[in-house]
Amino acid sequence: MSRDADPLNHIGNTPLIELTRLDAGPCRLFVKLENQNPSGSIKDRIALSMIEAAEADGRLKPGGQIVEATAGNTGLALALLAIRRGYRLTLVIPDKMSREKIAHLRAMGVEVVLTRSDVAKGHPEYYQDLAERIARETGAFFADQFNNPANPAAHETTTGPEIWEQTGGAVDAVVAGVGSGGTLTGLSRFFARVSPTTDIVLADPKGSILAEYTRTGEVGTAGSWLVEGIGEDFIPPVSDLSRVKHAYTITDGESFAVARQVLRDEGLLIGSSSGTLLAAALRYCREQTTPKRVVTFVCDSGNKYLSKMYNDFWMADQGLLTRPRHGDLRDIISRRHDEGAVVTVAPEDSLLVAYQRMKLHDVSQVPVLAGDQCVGMLDESDVLIALGEWSAGFDLPVRVAMTGNIETVGIDTPPERLLPLFDRGWVAIVVDGERFLGLITRIDLLNHLRRKVAA
Repeated sequence: MSRDADPLNHIGNTPLIELTRLDAGPCRLFVKLENQNPSGSIKDRIALSMIEAAEADGRLKPGGQIVEATAGNTGLALALLAIRRGYRLTLVIPDKMSREKIAHLRAMGVEVVLTRSDVAKGHPEYYQDLAERIARETGAFFADQFNNPANPAAHETTTGPEIWEQTGGAVDAVVAGVGSGGTLTGLSRFFARVSPTTDIVLADPKGSILAEYTRTGEVGTAGSWLVEGIGEDFIPPVSDLSRVKHAYTITDGESFAVARQVLRDEGLLIGSSSGTLLAAALRYCREQTTPKRVVTFVCDSGNKYLSKMYNDFWMADQGLLTRPRHGDLRDIISRRHDEGAVVTVAPEDSLLVAYQRMKLHDVSQVPVLAGDQCVGMLDESDVLIALGEWSAGFDLPVRVAMTGNIETVGIDTPPERLLPLFDRGWVAIVVDGERFLGLITRIDLLNHLRRKVAA
């Protein structure tokens, strides 16, 4: 097998391209495409560095087990290493991570342990503490990216020199985020040697304590954020933030909006943390009064977030996508029929068609529409009962199995009037006259109330 046939030999040396369709003020803005690494993220660099260091000093033996705490991308990188070098891998992942990442890891044969994302360091279910305990109890090698010096060393010896060479030694600022702190620390150490005047810029999600720490030296109280992979509620031991000259706090809304803008304007499908980095980079660029060359990163691909920040319905559920306000029940419906967002069946469709649609879209009930009028509801129980009572099986038409005794509500119905429907185990079928608009479930009402509180 040639050296080029091993994907591990293609970690690093990622392209650096200029973004020309965003308003970067007087600056030129470049991104290093770390999504071009074999497992799809910047974390390939530290996974290789940490594993090779552990192999060299004997902490990781042939056929051994690796345990790590990760937001997903380090796990994917370690999974690639584990497959190529014959290790078993257990990953502890906070439950807010995208389902694409989790499905990807499980497809690679990784043992995934999901844990709570709403607890702080020191809690037994905090993902880093849990991973450390599992490693200790099983005798596995704990990669421990948050304390492992091989993490920042990877960026000091590869990422930094690559940027320096690709820009011809002309880089005025580098914008990075902090998850474990390896990227920013390694880059700051490299540029401190070769170009002390290069600004090190921190991009931090709102809710994280890191940006405020760089400004005041105080460790504040963390909040919550939806961006994955960066931001912390403590100062990672491996991180060195002393060379940060500018720090920007970026909201989830701004991060996701910039990521979506980059896809529309530049054609790049970038991940959520990359949206934060680019939002901070654009702020930095627009604040400058003289031209500068600024470098940041596409840390991973947006294909890991298609069910989240690139999904309009998810964005609306989180209150991050502005929709027209009506002042009635239309504001609570999350999936509107007139937008083609509701899974429906017709009375003459077969139960097989209904079953396939429910399975495909992962729903347990569907409205039955004749034109724009809702004439019934069909749920999994209706299908099961019909199959038990009739010999026609899945060829039976929906009209035979559906519940036709339904109760609809008009758009002017007060939201509190929906509670008795929910108590009976029903959903609210919202109509305008006889025209079906959509369904409201308990979670839709809860999302609506949460958005009102947050406004």
